[in-house]
Amino acid sequence: MQLSNSSQYAIRILAYMADQKDSRLMNATELAETLSIPYKFLTKIMTELVKAGLVVSIRGREGGYKFKKKTSEIMVSDILDIFNDSVKDEQCVLGIGFCNGMCKCALHDQWMEPKHLLQKMFRESSLEDIAGEGCKI
Repeated sequence: MQLSNSSQYAIRILAYMADQKDSRLMNATELAETLSIPYKFLTKIMTELVKAGLVVSIRGREGGYKFKKKTSEIMVSDILDIFNDSVKDEQCVLGIGFCNGMCKCALHDQWMEPKHLLQKMFRESSLEDIAGEGCKI
């Protein structure tokens, strides 16, 4: 299972913002350069995050982005849902469409436990939890 580029970038952007100790506004140019994300793609992602109510966009010369919610209230699953990228219950690991107990793929039974663990991790991991882990973003 791999997340879409939009979801990957959104998580990286928000984790980076959450990791900043000062509460200053983060502008798109700085985020794009620091995280090596194409500027146009970053602004498209940020527009979706603003629409979803996770961040606020302040226009103007001194503008930028800041969180609308506390980082402890934003779960990774919230970000994935914005980009329709969550691990769905009937999603087949082999990419053969829907996969359930009635119509199984070859790996259906083996995939169930790791799939539920991934869903749990995405639901229970907040930006506060993943920010500042000392890992590359």
